[in-house]
Amino acid sequence: MTARHYAHRFAGRRAVITGGAAGIGLAFAKRFVTEGGAVSLWDISQEALDRATSELGASASGVRVDVADWPRVEAAAETSAGHLGGGIDVLVASAGITGPNVPLAAYPVEQWRQVIDVNLNGLFHCNRAIVPYMLSGNYGRIVNVASVAGKEGNPNASAYSASKAAVIGLTKSLGKELAQSNITVNAITPAAVRTAIFDQMSQQHIDFMLSKIPMGRFGTVEEMAAVIAWLASEECSFTTAGVFDASGGRATY
Repeated sequence: MTARHYAHRFAGRRAVITGGAAGIGLAFAKRFVTEGGAVSLWDISQEALDRATSELGASASGVRVDVADWPRVEAAAETSAGHLGGGIDVLVASAGITGPNVPLAAYPVEQWRQVIDVNLNGLFHCNRAIVPYMLSGNYGRIVNVASVAGKEGNPNASAYSASKAAVIGLTKSLGKELAQSNITVNAITPAAVRTAIFDQMSQQHIDFMLSKIPMGRFGTVEEMAAVIAWLASEECSFTTAGVFDASGGRATY
C-alpha cells in the first residue's frame, strides 16, 4: 500500500512519539514530518534513535528514555518541549514489549511485572508527563497504541493481553477527564503487525495470531500510521475516549 500524504496537515504541530525509533512509531514519525510537523522520538535504544533521527532530518530529535522510569520520563518531557519550541501538541504512545508466550500458571513473575511496567505504567508515565503541556497550550491529541489482544485476550500472553486491556481503560478514562479541554485521547487496537516485536514471540504464537485474521495477512506499520494520523490531527475534534480497530477483520466488538 502506498500512503497518501496530506501536505501541511501537521504544519506547526509538535509530537512526542514513544517507541519512535522503530516499527509503528517510526512509521508515524515519517508521516508526521512529511506532512509538516516536528517530532521528538523517545526510545530505549540510542543506536536506533540515531538512525531514525538521521533519516528524518532536521525536523526530528531524539531522547533516550526508559518509559518505565518516571523521573526519566518527566525529564524527557521537559527536554522534548525544549527541542520542540516550548510545547507538545501530539503524543503517540507506542512503546511496548510482548513478554514470553507461556501459560499463566508458568508465567515468570518478574517478567509479568516487566510487561506491566513498560506497557501500562510506562504509558501512564508518558500521558502523565505530557498532558500538562497540552493543557497549557489548550490543545492536544493523544493516541495510545493498545492491541486487539486487550479486547479478546491471546492465550499464552496473559501479561500482554492484560496490559493492553488496561491501556484501553486508561484511554477511556483520560478521554472523559479531558473532554472539555480541546484534548482528545483515543486508542488503536491493531492485530499483529510484523515488526521487530515478533522477535520476542514464539513461532507458534505468531502462527496463532495470523490464523485469527480474516484477511489472512498481518498489518503493516504504514497502515497503522494512517489510522493514527487522523486521530492525531485537528480533524479529530469530536472523537475522544474511543478505540479504533485495525485488525484485518479480527475484532468482533
